[in-house]
Amino acid sequence: MTRENTKSNIPEGVCLRSGETSEHQDLFSKTLLPETSFLQTFPGTWWKHLVAGAVAGAVSRTWTAPLDRLKIHVQVNDSKGVNLLGSLKAMVKEGGYTSLWRGNGVNVMKIAPETGIKFLAYDKYKRLFSDSHTKLDIHQRFAAGSLAGVTAQTIVYPLEVLKTRLALGNTGQYKGINNCMKILVRNEGLAALYKGFLPNLLGIIPYAGIELTVYECLKKGYCQWYTHDPKDPGIFIYLGCGTTSSTCGQLGSYPLALIRTKMQAQAICKDGTQVSMVQHIMTIMREDGLRGFYRGFTPNCIKVVPAVSISFVIYEWMRNLLGLTWN
Repeated sequence: MTRENTKSNIPEGVCLRSGETSEHQDLFSKTLLPETSFLQTFPGTWWKHLVAGAVAGAVSRTWTAPLDRLKIHVQVNDSKGVNLLGSLKAMVKEGGYTSLWRGNGVNVMKIAPETGIKFLAYDKYKRLFSDSHTKLDIHQRFAAGSLAGVTAQTIVYPLEVLKTRLALGNTGQYKGINNCMKILVRNEGLAALYKGFLPNLLGIIPYAGIELTVYECLKKGYCQWYTHDPKDPGIFIYLGCGTTSSTCGQLGSYPLALIRTKMQAQAICKDGTQVSMVQHIMTIMREDGLRGFYRGFTPNCIKVVPAVSISFVIYEWMRNLLGLTWN
């Protein structure tokens, strides 16, 4: 199969793995580490792949937005007497069924810039390690990918804070994204746009490391057991490995994501006392133990399979619509 014939699925935030045909990529892993430049791999059509990925990500996030908002509510509220069904009923009672999508707009808005920045930054960082992209080893590509993720997160992180505030806001509290940002900056200063950034930054490494390791182990193990070509085990194997590795990655980084959300929301919760990352960790350990670090993890896991499936279907549809086909 020629290179032109293998150009395909690159949804939201996804690059190509070395040695794999592009139509069989894991569509949803955030730690895929290509050896070649994204612009070199898809000359003339790169913007179509970004558009297709952005649309797939937007539809996927919109369909699973209620689970995302439910997760945030469970993470932030006191553990005593809080459960998934109770939180869901409370949200519907407060703002109706449409309130389940509160904060989804800003969540969708950051897809395109985050993906674009990640691709461009990845290419730049690779040049710091070597003039020849094809000679980068896995450690160099992993470092470049991690740095690209940090760069993208640093730039779009304020949108993450706004998403949390909107998701936790009551009906009528904010008139929109701009109004939410104005109120936040006026009351708490510009620094409020980066609350929780440290645990978010620290969570990138365990997530990326665990996800990549599990993905490779599962794929190689399956191919060895069933004697398949390791370069092309099949699309459903990629999807299965991607879903499992993403879940495992979240298991490792979720405690930091929980603390990040708490720090983002602490000004509008309880008495608004500003608490550091270390203080949050000590409080959770004292009140809930290790189990407390995984509050809200259930809805987070529930949304993985539908998010992966919806994103794959929509990306395929967009790929065909934009003429990104292969023979």
